Amino acid sequence: MAPQEREGPAAKVAALRHAHRWISAEVRPVYSVQEARPISQVLRLGRGSCSQRMAVLEAVARAWGIPSRVRGLVVDGTFWYPRFPRLHRLVPDQVVLAWPEFRIDGLSETDHTAAPWLPVSELFGGAGEARGRTRGFTNAGPETLFEALSRTSVDWDGLTACAASDGSCDLSAYLLTDLGRFDSRDELFAQHGQTLCGPARFLAEPVLGRRAAGL
Repeated sequence: MAPQEREGPAAKVAALRHAHRWISAEVRPVYSVQEARPISQVLRLGRGSCSQRMAVLEAVARAWGIPSRVRGLVVDGTFWYPRFPRLHRLVPDQVVLAWPEFRIDGLSETDHTAAPWLPVSELFGGAGEARGRTRGFTNAGPETLFEALSRTSVDWDGLTACAASDGSCDLSAYLLTDLGRFDSRDELFAQHGQTLCGPARFLAEPVLGRRAAGL
């Protein structure tokens, strides 16, 4: 159910959490490299990469009257090595990642340092919270970055207090460049391009676009 204008920030955050869970359940994770694929096509196919499913969440937020923007992150390709243990040479050296943020007026500045903007990494918990978890995100196994948001901290800035037994919620070591904020992922890709060039996407998509994440 969409949050109403008269409802406060807690209702809007709860609605976005519900949307995240729905997308996790209904849009199958794959390794698609078409990062600018239209939302309607992602939903029609019923499958998408983390980036594509993030875009679906942004579209849902905007449909509910919640503005969104993205933070452009250039991430070290080694972050994805655990998913391709025998194919490291096929992983790009750098990956352009569009990290969503949602404007929620009335958001607590004490709990969210970027308020009124809520990064998707804080959708299920505030900045600096370990959330009582002992296992962070390692980018290995069937769980994707999109699913991990709901159970553990995903921190690109080194601000989160990770559990002593596993510091993998702090991913700042993989962040090569912060490109800043953009009104949309389309603007980010228009200025900095997608991770792969057009010909490479054309060749890789038929194979990776159907390959289930984690395999």
